Amino acid sequence: MPWRYIQVDSIDPAFNLALEEYVFESLSQDYNYFILWQNDCTVVIGRHQNTFSEVNEAFLREKGIRVVRRLSGGGAVYHDLGNLNFTFIQDAAGKAPDLALFCHPVAKAIRALGANAQVNGRNDITVDGQKFSGNAQYVKNGRVMHHGTLLFDSKLENASNALRPDIEKIKAKGVASVRSRITNLKPLLPPGTTLENFREALLKALFEKEQMEVYSLTDGDIAAITALKESRYDTWAWNWGASPACDMTLSGRVEGCGRIELRFRVEKGRIAEAALFGDFFSSGDLTALTDSFLGQPATAEGFQTATEKADVSCIVGLTKEALLDILSK
Repeated sequence: MPWRYIQVDSIDPAFNLALEEYVFESLSQDYNYFILWQNDCTVVIGRHQNTFSEVNEAFLREKGIRVVRRLSGGGAVYHDLGNLNFTFIQDAAGKAPDLALFCHPVAKAIRALGANAQVNGRNDITVDGQKFSGNAQYVKNGRVMHHGTLLFDSKLENASNALRPDIEKIKAKGVASVRSRITNLKPLLPPGTTLENFREALLKALFEKEQMEVYSLTDGDIAAITALKESRYDTWAWNWGASPACDMTLSGRVEGCGRIELRFRVEKGRIAEAALFGDFFSSGDLTALTDSFLGQPATAEGFQTATEKADVSCIVGLTKEALLDILSK
């Protein structure tokens, strides 16, 4: 089956994940497709993961890093403009292929460029035990979408901090990521290799013996992708609300008040139950205070909205500012 190559100029993660789904679902199945693409600073969450337990939300807010959920399973990964993503879309021959079947050609191509890449386990490509590529798949109706990351010159410290949740804060169901030591490819390739050089050499090495044509997205394609982006990948309901239920605990000590501990039950990304504990003194029922959190997203914005409408006067020495400080940790 002939191949079509799609090079993506967008660095918007919501658009790019919508593009993948559109190509998979809507373009002609008389072709295989290969896509190279990049996202600006983003954490991409696996389909079955709990966003709350995968990311350091405070760090994401500080750095302006987005969160987008993909269709495929697997673990959370960090993307920035030092990372190159690749996608294969083709027939699955009636069953899901082994992820390694797609990883081996990529590893071989990178070995040809000068780095000793090896497939490690079911879905990682590594050099000397350090991971530079994580891979995942989505299979439907006899077709497979296999995609992976290629850390070329990424900000590894941002990846580490963005994917470092507070395990004491979140107790969650869902598929947790397995953290690995990661590395960039650039220092392992010939001096002077740029990401654009790398992109071109990778494409040539992968498809030098294949029939391939370039496919340019039409105005109709772009309109359909944009509609999908807006209805799914740009939405809080998909990126956060689709998380499995989890329990969240936030605590801190307030001078002149005492220790405050808030426990939340989070369902579909929103607070379904709230309870307040501590060694503080109160002057009344706490129910009105805890009820102010019900139905709010379990995010910084949701906590701020709840705190603004909450009556904290029932707890001696507590201010809204101090409560929000605890919730922001």
